[in-house]
Amino acid sequence: MSFSSVTVSETRTDSALTCLSSAFNSCSVRTEQITVSQNQNHEGLLVGTLDVVLDSSARVAPYRILLQTADSQIYWNIACGSSRKEITEHWDWLEANLLQTISIFDNDEDITTFVKGKISGIIAEENRLKPGEEHEEDSGKFREAELKMRKLFGMPEEEKLVNYYSCSYWKGRVPRQGWLYLSVNHLCFYSFLLGKEVTLVVPWTEVTRLEKNATLLFPESVRVSTRDTEHFFSMFLNINDTFKLMEQLANIAMRQLLDNEAFAADLSLPKPSKTLKNVSALKRDLDARAKNERYRAMFRLTQEERLDGHTDCTLWTPFAKMHVVGQLFISNNYICFSSKEEDLCQLIIPLREVSIVEKADSSSVLPCPVSISTKNKMNFLFANLKDRDFLVQRISDFLQRTPDSSWGDTNPLSQISQSASSSVPPSSSPGSESVQKARHYHPGLPTAIQGLLQLYHRDDPEDLGPKAMREKMKEESWNIHFLEFGRGVCMYRTSRTRELVLNGIPERLRGELWLLFSGAQNEMATHPGYYGELVEQAMGLCSLATEEIERDLHRSMPEHRAFQNEMGIAALRRVLTAYAHRNPGIGYCQAMNIVTSVLLLYCTEEEAFWLLVALCERMLPDYYNTRVVGALVDQGVFEELTRSFLPLLYEHMQELGVISTISLSWFLTLFLSVMPFDSAVLLVDCFFYEGIKVIFLVALAVLHDNMDALLSCSDEGEAMTILGRYLDNVVNKQTVAPPIPHPHAQLTSGDEPTPEIDVFDLIKSSYEKFGSLRSDVIEQMRFKQRLKVIQSLEDTAKRSVVRAMMTESAFSIEELEELYCLFKSKHMTSCYWGSSSSAAERHDPSLPYLEQYRIDLLQFRQLFVSLAPWVCGGHNPTLSARLFRLLDQNQDGLVNFKEFITGLSGMYHGDMTEKLKLLYKLHLPPALCPEEAESALEATQFFTEEEPREASYFSDQNALRQQEVTPGEEPKDGDSEEKKEVKDYRYYLRMWAKEKETKRETIKDLPRMNQEQFIELCKTLYNMFSEEALEQQLYHAIATVASLLLRIGEVGKKFNNGTKKRETTPQTSLSAQTSPHSPQGEEEGPGHGASGESEVCQALADAQLEVVAPQMSDEETKDDASVSSYSVVSAGSLQCEDIAEDTVLIRGGEQRQGSVLDTDWSITFEQVLASMLTEPPLVDYFERKRDIQAKMAACKAQRVVERQISSSSDHELTRHST
Repeated sequence: MSFSSVTVSETRTDSALTCLSSAFNSCSVRTEQITVSQNQNHEGLLVGTLDVVLDSSARVAPYRILLQTADSQIYWNIACGSSRKEITEHWDWLEANLLQTISIFDNDEDITTFVKGKISGIIAEENRLKPGEEHEEDSGKFREAELKMRKLFGMPEEEKLVNYYSCSYWKGRVPRQGWLYLSVNHLCFYSFLLGKEVTLVVPWTEVTRLEKNATLLFPESVRVSTRDTEHFFSMFLNINDTFKLMEQLANIAMRQLLDNEAFAADLSLPKPSKTLKNVSALKRDLDARAKNERYRAMFRLTQEERLDGHTDCTLWTPFAKMHVVGQLFISNNYICFSSKEEDLCQLIIPLREVSIVEKADSSSVLPCPVSISTKNKMNFLFANLKDRDFLVQRISDFLQRTPDSSWGDTNPLSQISQSASSSVPPSSSPGSESVQKARHYHPGLPTAIQGLLQLYHRDDPEDLGPKAMREKMKEESWNIHFLEFGRGVCMYRTSRTRELVLNGIPERLRGELWLLFSGAQNEMATHPGYYGELVEQAMGLCSLATEEIERDLHRSMPEHRAFQNEMGIAALRRVLTAYAHRNPGIGYCQAMNIVTSVLLLYCTEEEAFWLLVALCERMLPDYYNTRVVGALVDQGVFEELTRSFLPLLYEHMQELGVISTISLSWFLTLFLSVMPFDSAVLLVDCFFYEGIKVIFLVALAVLHDNMDALLSCSDEGEAMTILGRYLDNVVNKQTVAPPIPHPHAQLTSGDEPTPEIDVFDLIKSSYEKFGSLRSDVIEQMRFKQRLKVIQSLEDTAKRSVVRAMMTESAFSIEELEELYCLFKSKHMTSCYWGSSSSAAERHDPSLPYLEQYRIDLLQFRQLFVSLAPWVCGGHNPTLSARLFRLLDQNQDGLVNFKEFITGLSGMYHGDMTEKLKLLYKLHLPPALCPEEAESALEATQFFTEEEPREASYFSDQNALRQQEVTPGEEPKDGDSEEKKEVKDYRYYLRMWAKEKETKRETIKDLPRMNQEQFIELCKTLYNMFSEEALEQQLYHAIATVASLLLRIGEVGKKFNNGTKKRETTPQTSLSAQTSPHSPQGEEEGPGHGASGESEVCQALADAQLEVVAPQMSDEETKDDASVSSYSVVSAGSLQCEDIAEDTVLIRGGEQRQGSVLDTDWSITFEQVLASMLTEPPLVDYFERKRDIQAKMAACKAQRVVERQISSSSDHELTRHST
């Protein structure tokens, strides 16, 4: 498409239009006109050649489309063309995309503005994406758009713009023409028309539905749904590309909610060889990622594989004697081919198997051919290759990077099989044999050589019955197929291969072909010895996964004799434990044991392990994580397919609620748990070849066969019984092995015998009835369901968190839900843009719901400022940092939702004592850093020396009390040791109980506060009342309380100094038994002793009676507080040096001597509380009930507004649409 720049020109004419088709006469459009340029491609047909229209010397286009306002002589050219056909095509585009839209406007001015903006936007975007430019990428415009996005929406530099598009956003029934910005984490839209501004920001993690649809009101629109609202966007120049990018970004966001992998940037993505104008590097990387995912899914390759490029070509197929048209794909380890016609031919050539790559002679029949030979003597001929020389060079480069070990005479697979063919390796000695047997896994194990089924059938007499002969015929058919199409990883995979798989794989070949079709053989070949080392690392470790594995080992196919002895159980244990160690994110999930048991029947341990890797990580993604998200997604897809193919049954089943109940076990175990083993294993054959598609087809066929019976059901139990009986009677009449009793058959058998269903007939009918279902359609439906499932799980998590916090906080359910959403939003922000810790440290889905989401100090500070009831102005950052340190119990720099609510609930719903206790603790370590105090060194010394002394003193006192024997009782002979053990046991139980009850601390447990911390408390209190109506009364009250507390501290210091000498002698013996520290910490601790408390109370009473302390002047005894003490309180606006000087005067005229005087001055929380209670304004302030609803509403609004604060735009951003 090629658009020229837009130019608005006025044309006054009295003459009629030069020429308009009669089709135009039926529609009257009243707007102004804009001239745009011509293009011959779909939407681009709107415009005529601008250069011709604007150039007065050029000829005038014979056909034009004009727009005119009512009662006006001014026309605007909208389109022009050189022929009637061309102008008709322009009109058809206008009729389909514009006329229906502008018909809803009420006045001409709105119509004019909308059309001008729409046409200008199309031209601007077409100029931006104009192809054919030979110059290098011009990133200037894109960089300008990225800066504009950050400016409009307040995004930090960490937020990367992926692409931007011109479109219309429907606000009500009125479209707003503007620009849609798609960044990594947000969808943003901005429009400014007719003085009206629209700003929209939607995080991708909040998107619950994303779909492209076309309705009468919204032609070709994209609907973006969140939990609260829906947003419609239309008028895209290329809606398909835009929607694909939206899907990809939303999918990444869902992965972020599911795990942490999506937060890490994939730096190894390839870059396209040709740069595109104004397309961001991130957009190219995302395109490359999407291609990589399709490539890996198509050929069942590992996650490490990166597509280097692909090209059209032909492949000579010797079995069909013809050239097949398709595409050749080159990646770092593979050469792959796929025919354009589905199932005609597919080929995978690992580079480790390639021996020769050469250019063959070109001819008219075979232009530009390339021949590739492999080590197993297979030759592949590709022709019609563009840039053949470059292709051969790329393959050569990759071959040079292939590890040398795979270029030897024998590949790792053959080495493994040779070493496993004999129980004792040729070079082994008796010593090495004992070392080998000491390992948990070694090649000498029977299960390292053969599958369990072969081990148990090797001694059986040869069966010559008809079933055995049919099995031999199947084997012969496969052997013929191998001769014709090749054997191993380089085998041609055709429709004939598919037919053989659907007819059942012979038991002898099942393990080999499962490895081949799943791609597990490639992983095993490139990782020799990996499984054995993994087993040695994993065995012996204890974790939740290993406990669950041990619990389920004997539940795995207990009816099969292979798992009725230790050999099968031990092999199953090793495989499951090794995988749990390899992938801790999945660990172990129920149903993995059933699937792995079946794998071990036909494969060796190592093969079963790699098949399990292929299942869990590629073929059934997210099936076996803690929340079985993948299975829930496919369950939703199955419901949608049922609605499409069996609409009547779907409605009835939805009423009964059966589909969601039955389908989960079908998908998780691939029908192995609900169908007789010999029948279900045939579905596993098809699954490894076809993927999840065959499971959907068979599930639909099961519902279809039971439709009449299910429609007559009246409850869920009846429907479950019908389906259970049906599946129990799906039989495999061709199996050679003796029948294995199905554990559910007896539970579902009724009085009347159910007719048997041949599994081959079931598979055949499923393909005949529902075979039109394509894999790409399933993937599209999976994306849609993934949004729904993950957001549903997030809602479940929110409900669980709210229920758990209801008992621990006084917030209502609605308030907790709002707070959870705000907290989660900040958490996601910290994952996007946080730099203090990685996303993995912030988000751990394996944790309990209460602890999954965590925020760092920056996000916590923002929430504190927005939500906290204590408004401290410029002191807010300091106070929020202290509260953060107080709540961060494990000191990992992150606070979870439970900790956050605990702090917030104390501020809102605690009584005056609780609020003051929280405020008091905010000015003690760990909340208060030593650096924040006036004398950092003194504060550090005080709390690193005195507090441990105090703690050790009381812990020793408790230990002494626990070890005391009741007076009058002596331990009896022979019972002393036993009683001692009982006492120790009970003692530790009491200690454990006390540790658990530390949260319920009383005011007696709070440590004393020194003078530096008291000054910080006064600062905080001074800053808390700046926005209060009774500001002066509160300041006066704080001054009075501060003056009183200062005097109490001075009296306490004098009392402590006076009693030290008297208490030195009595304390000596106790100190010798408990702690070698000085008695200072003992005297300051609460609960010191009855006599000590009475003396302190008497001293305080004397101080209140005398009022005047010996070191204070007469002025300081006035009722309204002393000038010096008030200056301490009001020093919140002063420098720290001023406060320090003032506090020295209060302490006395003596010069401070180190930290001795500082540590002597202290007050307790009881003294602070009692002093506060004497001032009614303070009591009213702290007892006042506060409403958090207004704060939360302002915080939600701020989520939009704060993006505008970073910088001002050309227009004042005052109205926002969310």
